[in-house]
Formats: sequence, structure tokens, C-alpha cells
Amino acid sequence: MGARKYHQPRRGSLAYSPRIRAKSMEARIRSWPKLNSEEPKILAHCGFKAGCVQLVTIDDRDKVPNAGKQLVSLGTVLVTPPVLILGIRGYSKDHYGAHAEFDVYAEDIPKNIAKEITIKNIEGSIENAEKRLGKIKEIFAIVAVSPRAAGLEQKKPYIFEASVSGGDIQKQFTHVKELLGKEIKIDQIFETGATVDVAAITKGKGWQGVIQRWGVKKKQHKSRKTVREVGSLGPISPQSVMYTVPRAGQMGFHQRTEYDKRIMVMGNTDNSEMKINPDGGYKHFGLVKGDFIILK
Repeated sequence: MGARKYHQPRRGSLAYSPRIRAKSMEARIRSWPKLNSEEPKILAHCGFKAGCVQLVTIDDRDKVPNAGKQLVSLGTVLVTPPVLILGIRGYSKDHYGAHAEFDVYAEDIPKNIAKEITIKNIEGSIENAEKRLGKIKEIFAIVAVSPRAAGLEQKKPYIFEASVSGGDIQKQFTHVKELLGKEIKIDQIFETGATVDVAAITKGKGWQGVIQRWGVKKKQHKSRKTVREVGSLGPISPQSVMYTVPRAGQMGFHQRTEYDKRIMVMGNTDNSEMKINPDGGYKHFGLVKGDFIILK
């Protein structure tokens, strides 16, 4: 494009580079909050997006122009089937980071879940784990959820770790041990009005060019051989293309996290008052059955 008189901001954020496919469909949480309460609690649950609805609410925030007035906002419906507590994992920490010290699994695990993980439960594993709690810095619950429970066709379950916080390590271990092999519902973890963070994998768009992927401006008609390419890949020297130059490649299927989403409604379709399903169900999903929440 040559030298030009005016400059402009770059097109496309570099904050999420490299834009590659996510390694797993289970979102990876890199940092967990710490609870100040004495009672331990599991900090995560799983949900499947069904669709969107309109929310009509009263703004309960203080010191805002709309305080006390009616608001109409967008709500996302998430189906939240119960998650199964498979096991307990304890982590120690040193200068090199966190290290898994032990895994304790429940005895009766459904076949469709057991075949997805390698379980090495030896006799007395719980007693051995309790002896090693002195060097443990973090306790995690290993949980699983079946998409079939949300009304989806997928058979393969999702298995992930959820942090446990509150109280000391001994209390956290005892809390998860009591839940081993049991299912927990979302109302045992969150409550209506709470603010949560949502991490998920975005919709995959495949291989896309620089116009779609980075928002680069199209070139003038007939000014170059192509219109939908970058004008310049960089200077003649050094002879390398910098990572900041927009290039074609994978778009979508990335992990993204959205913060401070408020739980507006928490309910179950078995309740006759909770009429959440539109006629014919949600597009590309179907009917919501069982537990669900609506996020603002």
C-alpha cells in the first residue's frame, strides 16, 4: 500500500493470539476464587446453552440513573443437569508449581464414565490420602456430566476438575469424601442473584481469510491483483513475517471467558409455574428438561 498520510489503529486484537483450536471441549480455569467462609464448597458446575429469552426486571442497583425502573435485557438459558462427583484430587506446591499427590475415586461409577478415565483405586486409598493431607495445598473434586441428561445426543461425558474452597484442607477433603459417588445440583453450589464467570469453547468457523478473521479493510477495486488480501506483509528487511501481521487461519473453537454474569432465574421444568420452553422448543436445541438457569 506504500506510505500514506494518515495512520489508524490496527485491526483485530492481539490479546488472544495465537488463535488456535482449543485442546479440549472442557474449558480450563486457570485461577479459582478463595472463599472466606468456614464451610467448604465446590466452586463450579456445568451447563449447556439452549437459547435466549427476554428478561423484564427492576434495576436494583444503587446510584444509577435507572435505579428502581424497569429494564428489558437479554437472558441466556442454560440447562444444568446434576454433576456426578467421581473423585478427589490433592495438589501440593513447590517452586516448580502444583503436583497431583493422590487421586481417590468413588466405587460405583457408571460404565459410560468409567471407560473414559483410568481408575487406579487401591485398597485403603482414602486412608493413604488422609495421611498425606499435611503437604496438600489445594483440593479439587473430579466431576462428570452427561450431555444425555441435558437432552443432547452425545454419549461421551465431560469430565473436569472443580476447585473446593472454604475452611481448611481437612474440612475440604471431608466435604468431598461425603459427596463421592453422589450427584449434586446447581442450587447446591449457586443461588439466585449470584454473579458468576462463564468459560466455554466458542463456535468453530474453520479456516477463514484475513478479512473475516481479523477485520482487515478490503483493498480498492483493481488496485492490486487481489482485493481480500493484506496490503503488505511487512518491510523488505528483516526477511521474516512478524506475528502481528494478520494472516488467514483457524477462526472459532477457542476458549473464551466472560465475567460477572448474574443468575436471574434458577428453576426446574417439573415446576408447573416454570414455563421456560417456547412452542416447539429452542431452535437447534429442543425442549429444556430438568434444572436450568437464566443468566443476564
